Amino acid sequence: MDCSNKNRNLDRCNCTYPGCPRKGICCECLRYHLDAGEVPACFFDAQAEKTYNRSIAYFIQEYRRS
Repeated sequence: MDCSNKNRNLDRCNCTYPGCPRKGICCECLRYHLDAGEVPACFFDAQAEKTYNRSIAYFIQEYRRS
């Protein structure tokens, strides 16, 4: 999919998963993760993102600590 915002999105994308085909294409990333019962990397801080645990339960657990 062509995304006119991809380059701008890449500047803010904190996903460290190597080879992700959705990096910078936020609408595809969000849909992919929601369909899998997850949330994308941009919902997490840098430390939590590096776990690659995108589950909603993990997100809630991390959010409650804040």
